[in-house]
Parts: sequence; C-alpha cells; structure tokens
Amino acid sequence: MPMLPPITGRALAAAMLLGLLAGLADAAPVLSLDSPSAVLKVEVLLDGGRPSYRVLRFGEVVIGDSRLGFVLKDGDKLDRDFELGNVSRHANDATWEQPWGERRYVRDRFQELRFRLTERGGARRALELVFRAYDDGIGFRYEFPEQPGLRDVVIEDELTEFDVAEPATAWWVPAGQPDAPNDLEILVHKTALTELATTHTPLTLRTASGLHLALHEAALVDYAAMRLARVDGQRLRAALAPAAEGWKVRRAAPFATPWRTIEIADTAGGLYRSDLTLNLNEPNRLGDVSWVHPGKFLGIWWEMHLGRWTWSAGPAHGATTANAKRYIDFAAANGFRGVLIEGWNRGWEGEWFGRGDRFSFTEPYPDFDLEAIAAYARAKGVHLIGHHETGGNIGHYEAELGPALDLYARLGIDAVKTGYVADANGIRRVDAAGIERREWHDSQAVARHELLVVTEAARRHIAIDTHEPIKDTGLRRTYPNWLTREGARGMEYNAWGRPVNPPGHEADLVFTRMLAGPFDFTPGIFALDPTQPGCRVNSTIAKQLALYVVLYSPLQMAADRIESYEANPRPFQFIKDVPTDWSETEVVNGEVGEYATIVRKDRHSEDWYLGSITNEQGRLLTVPLGFLDPKRRYRAQIYRDGDAAHWRTAPYAITIEERSAKSSDTLTLRLAAGGGEAIRFVALPLAAARSR
Repeated sequence: MPMLPPITGRALAAAMLLGLLAGLADAAPVLSLDSPSAVLKVEVLLDGGRPSYRVLRFGEVVIGDSRLGFVLKDGDKLDRDFELGNVSRHANDATWEQPWGERRYVRDRFQELRFRLTERGGARRALELVFRAYDDGIGFRYEFPEQPGLRDVVIEDELTEFDVAEPATAWWVPAGQPDAPNDLEILVHKTALTELATTHTPLTLRTASGLHLALHEAALVDYAAMRLARVDGQRLRAALAPAAEGWKVRRAAPFATPWRTIEIADTAGGLYRSDLTLNLNEPNRLGDVSWVHPGKFLGIWWEMHLGRWTWSAGPAHGATTANAKRYIDFAAANGFRGVLIEGWNRGWEGEWFGRGDRFSFTEPYPDFDLEAIAAYARAKGVHLIGHHETGGNIGHYEAELGPALDLYARLGIDAVKTGYVADANGIRRVDAAGIERREWHDSQAVARHELLVVTEAARRHIAIDTHEPIKDTGLRRTYPNWLTREGARGMEYNAWGRPVNPPGHEADLVFTRMLAGPFDFTPGIFALDPTQPGCRVNSTIAKQLALYVVLYSPLQMAADRIESYEANPRPFQFIKDVPTDWSETEVVNGEVGEYATIVRKDRHSEDWYLGSITNEQGRLLTVPLGFLDPKRRYRAQIYRDGDAAHWRTAPYAITIEERSAKSSDTLTLRLAAGGGEAIRFVALPLAAARSR
C-alpha cells in the first residue's frame, strides 16, 4: 500500500475550507416569513437535508433551531436527506363573524409560506409544510400529499421540537400518567421549564425577560393529541398520545396534521386575547346554526356530588319526575334556559366507572317520566339538557348513538352533556377484528369518536358539551354546535375532597386551560362550608359570581342547589343577569396563576360585565373604564368582597352596592384573599345620559 504524503498546515487549512464549502453547497436555501407587521419572523433551514425552524420576535430569538419530521412504521425516519421543492406565499387579511363566542368579529391576518420537501433518493417521498405568521403567534403543520411511495401512513413519533431560547417558568399539567383518573384534571404545576416532564397543552411559559408564550395545537382532527416532552434543557418535543395498537397515528394520504401553535405576547392577557387557535381552524361547515343556543342552566347534579342523591335508582335517586319538575319550575321563574338531568337513564348500578356497557341511552328509570318531563319543560319555556355518560365505553355508545340522538331530537332536547369517566388509558373501543382495545382520552381513536358525536348531533340540530374530553383545539369554529367542554379540574372536586381545589386554582386556569377555549367549570356555589370532612369550596361568594365572566363558557351552569339560591337572592341576581354570549372581550390585567380582570360586552345589549379574581393573596387592582362607550353613562351594580372577607375565615362576607360610572372613570377593586369582584355596567338610555 503506497504511503500518503504528510498533511501540512496549509494543506489542512485548504482541506477544511473545501469541506466547509462543500457543506454550504449541500445546505438548502433558508426560507423566511415575516408576520404582517414584522413583529415575528420564522426562518426555515435545511441543514444537510434535515429541516428545522426558528422564531424571532423583534429580531430576538424566541424559539431556537427546532427539528421537524417523523418516525414512521418500523423506525423509518422521514426527517433527512430532503431537497427543497415548490415554494409559494400567500397573504390574508379578512374578518369573520362568530355565531357565538367571546367576541363577535375575529380578524384573520397572516402571512403564509408553503413549501415542499422531497427526499433525494429512494422512493423520493415528499412532505409539504405550511407556516402562518401572525403578529401574536405562528402556526405550522405538515401535509402528506398523495404519492405512490407513501399511501398508508403509520406514524410512530412526530419529531417536532420547540427549543425555548430564554430561561422560563412553566405552568403545566402532567400527561401520560397511567395511575391518574383523568390526567387533564390534575392541578396545574408551576416549575422552571427545566423541571417539566411530559405535559398536556396549552403549555404556558413566562421567560426571564417577561415574555409570555403558549404552546398548543389547532384543528385536531383524526390525529393523536400532541403532548410535549422535555428532551433536554428547554427543548421540548411532540409526544403524541399512543394508540392501543402501538402506533400514534394511522392515516391514508393525502391528509394534513393539526397545526402546531406558538402564541407570543408581552403579557398574560395578550395570550388570552389571541385568536390564533380559532383562525387556524376551517370555517363553519354546518351552514345555518341559528338552532345553536348559548345560555344558562340549572341541574340535578350537585346534590349527587354531595352524596345526598344518587345517579342510580333507589330511595335517594335524584332524577325523579318530582325533582325534575321542581328544577324546571325554578328555572322558568328565574329566566334560565335549561335544566340538566343526570342519572335519568338505566345502567348506573354497580361498577359503571370505566365500564359503561350497561348504560341505555333511550330507557329511563321507572321513577322518571321522560316524555312527560319534556312536555312539562316545553310548556314552561325551559329546554332540557340531555345527559349521556358513557363510562368511557365509546364502542357501546356509538352502537346506541343514532337512536339516542333521535329520541332527544323528537323531544326537543337541543343540547347534550356527554361524559367519558374512565381512568387514563381506560377508554374502551372494539376494533374491526372484534378485539376490545383500551385508549387514552387523547388518542386518535377518541379524537375521531368525539367528532363523530358532534357531527351526528349536528344532523339533528343538537349541541354538545363534552366532559372528560379530548382537549379543545378550536373546532367550535368549524362545528359551532360543539359549545363547550370540561377538560380540566372542575368544581366537583370541592364536593369530593380528594383534595379540594386550592384558592388559586381558578387563577391558574385563566391563562392555561382557558387558552384552549370554552370551559364548563360549573361555578356559582353559594354553600361554601364543608358538606363532609375535608370538603369545601375555597372561595368567597363574590368570587363565585366573578367566575361567570372570567371563565368563559357559552353554556354556564348555576351549579348549586335551589335552596342555596333561594337563601341568597341578592347575589343570585348577578347569576340571573349575566349573559353567556359576548360581542367584545378585553383582559384589563392579570398574571398567570395570580389574578385576572376580564370585561365583556353583552352581544344583545349595551351592557358590560366585569369579573376579577385573585389567588390566596388579597389585592388592590386599578381598573380604568375606558372600555365603556364614552357617549354613555352607566349604572354600576357592584358585587364585591366585604371588608372582612377571606376565603378561609369569612367567605360569605359580600357587599352589594351601586354607583354611576363613565368611560373616564377609574375603579379600585379590593379583592380579599381567595376572593373576587363582579360588576354589571348597565347602559343608561342616551337621552338620560345627555340629561345628566
């Protein structure tokens, strides 16, 4: 073998330069995309054929170089050796109208970049990526085009990353815990981002410099939900919910993934104000949805959680004809649109939790006359809200879904609360081979099932309120009959006491869970004292009222017993007055997990409503009233914590008063520890305003 000549310093330098030039020659062009006002910039690179992206805000890196791609069946990677193909750009600035929501009109203003990546060798498989840049965030997704080399797409892992550049604090809910009854209902954790394990989204972050980010997804259709796992430092990677068969997603091309979203704002309020998730969903597919009705409701519900009534038949059965008529009478007398009745149908005996195979969705218990109750409610101008608890058995529910919805449609029941009570990884389905499978609540199979329920309900002009759901990703825009859902730790934990929700729980939810969409939290509990050892509602009465404004849901429950409202008619007046459908929403102030003040304008009047809540710390908050119409005067009906109020020692202390108000005024809110304040600004007639 001939000997090679020695490499001199000059030769080594030349070789290194040639290698660098060769690397540059191999690197794909860098694509960039600016948001409409050049607040944000997305940069996309192909480094040696591997795609990545980064996000800058006013020139500063917010998301560092973050990987893109997939691991397909049998470990086959679709993340390398790509070359850049067709590139196109698109600008959009349009406004669309919500049939109901936090605001009536939504502006959809973005710049879009679309490009194709094709493998250099082999089957030359292709991916398309689409990035949209808004001034308050970005969204991106993958599209699998129709192609001979990739028809049956089995995704084992998605390699999407989010490398958070600046040290950050995280507010997160652990995901993928097999011993959790429903891991969306775990209390919000607050840690350094470097201590995060695997989390559900939205994931809320505040960086050391005060910038706020929320990582989430939009338009989750026939795909596994994206959890986020920390892989090192502050680098997060998509961790798709697994299917029972072992893969994460199986689809036939062509198809698009959900959008991966990053909201970016100076303040926590800026995150809540963003319409990014809604805008990344498809427009309304249902056409005329005048049959969808937001509203407030009462229900046969809280008594069961308190242990005084039962869902199952017996001497303490709650869903009796007599109880139903009493709630319908109270709803009619106090202006409530709906009454929810749980436990009306056969199948609640024994171990229904996580089982659900005994439920009938068409047969009432003998002591509940469904036909007569429906007629009684119609005569009183009240609408029944149906209830379908599945026990997590989606196969059994789907077999009965058509007849169950047909029954409700015939009886004029135009909204249904569905439930999926089961342990994590305990959803039951039967596959095409007849094998029973167990799924997570956020798997592809459950995403497909819940949308099936929504679309089947829409065919019958029925709205859906999903409990124990897959998380909200803005599909209410496409399917406006999907009014609301649970998907976080609700009020019922205060009745169970394992453990009760801490005083700061709702302040955590405002800028975490509420970033996803409407939340059926079931507020309005007036009997705050313990009902049994270890149980209580850690709140003041005024805070319970404020939650109707702060925690948005187009279906809002007055969750307490009739007797509690009859004993407290003055604070109950606010619950009777507050709407559930808004034309405008503004966040006046707020910090994640600490406090929030939100104002909303009634869609059907000139009145405004304010809700302000705090955690276990009392606060003085200044609220300029510039949101009010400067041409009008208002009568402010104020429901505030009494001077001695405290969530632990004096939760019932409340002061109710009135004063005049105008847009140039500034109010000071005094929130007790664990407390809140609710205000209705009643717009006076313009003539009366001028006369003053």
